[in-house]
Amino acid sequence: MAAANRFRTAVDNRDLAALEGLLTEDVRLYSPVTFEPFAGRHAVLGLFGVLLRTFEDFRYIGELDGAAETASDAVETPSAALVFRSTVNGRQIHGVDLLHLDQDERIREITVMVRPQSAVQTLGEAVLAGLVADGQLPGAASA
Repeated sequence: MAAANRFRTAVDNRDLAALEGLLTEDVRLYSPVTFEPFAGRHAVLGLFGVLLRTFEDFRYIGELDGAAETASDAVETPSAALVFRSTVNGRQIHGVDLLHLDQDERIREITVMVRPQSAVQTLGEAVLAGLVADGQLPGAASA
């Protein structure tokens, strides 16, 4: 799937400008550490800025293509699951980025799933600190 390959390349290259061009304006990202999604291109790119700094030794290790229902409106869309491994603050992480595409092959929704639970907690703490440091969340907020 071409869009998944472009996304993977942008993440591998830590290229936020390339990511921006792949996302719809109203993209939603469902995180394993927040109840509410990150909504809109600006918020999702801000999160990716933090993630690209937070993940150590990030690498995609597999890809599955198909179709799946979106979380936001339960519409089945062309989708790709990118399997990854990484480390955050010494914790090994295994996860999946589930990409949902629109008719123009732009990403309209991303769902991130991560295991194990201890890694989710470590990731959440690191992302919160990064969002606060970048001024995207006030210091007293929780992710």
